[in-house]
Amino acid sequence: MKLLEPGEVLDGFVIEECMHAGGMAHIYRVHYAHGAQDPGFPMAMKIPRMTAGDGGENIVSFEIESQLMQVLTGRHVPRFVATGDLDRMPYLVMEYIPGRTVQQVLDQGRMTDPAAVAQLGTAMARAAHALHQQNAVHLDLKPANVLLRDDASAVLLDFGLSCHAHYPDLLAEQLRKAVGSPIWMAPEQVVGVRGDPRSDVFAIGVMLYQLVTAELPFGEPQTPGGLRQRLWMDPIPPRAHQPGVPAWLQEVILRCLEPEAARRYPSAAHLAFDLTHPTQVTITARGGKTEGTPAWTHFKRWIKAAGMHYQPSPLPAQQIEEVPIVLVALPHKDVSDATLYSLRQAVARSLGTRPGARLACITVISPGLSSTTHTAHSETSLQRHYLTQLRQWATPLDHPGHQTSFHVLESHDVAQAILDYAVGNSVSVIVLGAATHGTKTQRFIATVPIKVAMEAPCTVILVKQTLPFEQLAQPASPSRAAAPGYSDSDSDTDAKLPSPLYGDDLGPLG
Repeated sequence: MKLLEPGEVLDGFVIEECMHAGGMAHIYRVHYAHGAQDPGFPMAMKIPRMTAGDGGENIVSFEIESQLMQVLTGRHVPRFVATGDLDRMPYLVMEYIPGRTVQQVLDQGRMTDPAAVAQLGTAMARAAHALHQQNAVHLDLKPANVLLRDDASAVLLDFGLSCHAHYPDLLAEQLRKAVGSPIWMAPEQVVGVRGDPRSDVFAIGVMLYQLVTAELPFGEPQTPGGLRQRLWMDPIPPRAHQPGVPAWLQEVILRCLEPEAARRYPSAAHLAFDLTHPTQVTITARGGKTEGTPAWTHFKRWIKAAGMHYQPSPLPAQQIEEVPIVLVALPHKDVSDATLYSLRQAVARSLGTRPGARLACITVISPGLSSTTHTAHSETSLQRHYLTQLRQWATPLDHPGHQTSFHVLESHDVAQAILDYAVGNSVSVIVLGAATHGTKTQRFIATVPIKVAMEAPCTVILVKQTLPFEQLAQPASPSRAAAPGYSDSDSDTDAKLPSPLYGDDLGPLG
């Protein structure tokens, strides 16, 4: 394929230098011949290889990428500009994003700082989750296809092997064989199953393994038989290569690399959550392994894999919605038993209908509370005190298969703290107490639940207090007659009561 020369003009785009000449495509810097059309960002042109010796994958991949780039949005993918006619001169013009790839990070040697590895993995997982929410799965995540911005966020590149649930899967229809990069390909891709977002989770796990060990978990298979081994085989534990790898990080990596998709993280958002909160990672036998899996175990898995029937995946967005991260915001003081009971019942209903969902229990306290309100407690012991309260509240839930984490946040603006946590952790459902002021007052004051409900990027469940059935017949004592701040009365006097969502010490919003 002949390289274009700098200065040539193609459909109104002026060719600059060639930034990459690879086996699948050439990539050039370009700009508009007429500055009036300037999109406001630098551009790159990708021209696929179309020589006689190139396989049909190049043509099909170009069609797929051209199609998907026009519908994908968000900061984790380059912005689409234009595409050329396949019959005349195929090309794809998109936003050029400066940064370095994960491959360039790997070229510098393995990473020894677990926090830095977690930050990089979180960026990849969040980018993949944003893609999955748009019903697309990348299916070719590898170090060269992940670009890191200066702000540490990730951008995914090269969608030629991807699939979108709303468009025909041209690769599956025309080629009918496993396609992808063998080192990072998930087991289900090996047998031709495409469209499962957990395949991208597997690929991220391979990259994390590379980052901490500088080794490949499954080598570089060159044959179909070599590829199929990952349907039943585990990699050597990272701690066998590098004893300094923390148990929590090995737990995360090996969970990503489980042969069966159902045993991996149910979504990239769950993976990002664990990488962001390492102290909340549940460490199983995976985390402490220093030796490979016994041959007998692999043999039993081989028998199981030989008879396994892989099913097509549902819509990616639907699949990740079925395993949400559920956030419950609990008051840390001035709260009645009825309110705590009602919140617990609402959370139990949410988890009961969503097997595999994750629960994050949070409470928000005022900064400096230990020195103003609880002088007898140090900051650390105060955090432990509230964490213990959260765990005690969650104990009766006891939902097998659901991971639960506990967090004490500090902020003067409780609603904003809840919103920031929800956005930063890809929360799908927020559960919190209902309005804390009378309905008349709400016309003038944005209460915590009202502000959260108005600005949250996800579903919000506002819970009114109820009592257990056995207590309904008992006369209410003055202290239990009504939870402070939870009255449905229209009286403006409700606004003077302390809100159990944020307590006396924080005061109202603002």
